[in-house]
Amino acid sequence: MRKSGPPKGVIAYLVLELLEEKPRYGYEILKEIREISGGHWEPSYGSVYPILYKFEEKGWAERIDREDEPDRKYFELTDAGYEELEARRETGAEKARDFADVILGFFHVYAAFATDDRFRVPEKEGEWRFDEAFSRWMVEQVVRHHEHYFDAEFERVEDAPEEFYERHGVEHDE
Repeated sequence: MRKSGPPKGVIAYLVLELLEEKPRYGYEILKEIREISGGHWEPSYGSVYPILYKFEEKGWAERIDREDEPDRKYFELTDAGYEELEARRETGAEKARDFADVILGFFHVYAAFATDDRFRVPEKEGEWRFDEAFSRWMVEQVVRHHEHYFDAEFERVEDAPEEFYERHGVEHDE
């Protein structure tokens, strides 16, 4: 179970992937991550720029000058940066559980606000609400994204978590 936020190293991994595509500057990277997340997540300047400077320090990226935009700090991957990206791709598979924990954890908290009598969150006009209608809408969005990205109609998974883990050969915490 994760404590909070995205899994450690995810932003750095995304920066490496985006730099593989083409040289970029920090703000461009922030906006691209926002677009990838469907507008739901944008890391702060305070997380992306230190990563770029760290990559430069480690020799994974270097600044390049562009005559068309002399005031922007563009970065591109070096050969060592490509090697680091390959290594992170290998370890990235281990992050899937962390991602799932974050997503499920936040949804559970949302649902608890809607259903647990200990929470009394007032409804405000024009704002999201902690109720069944909004919960259904969120789940529907997840299904739509699944169908879009996997180009497949969503089918319910009837397995209990333990059955699912066993069927897919996944270790699980007790």
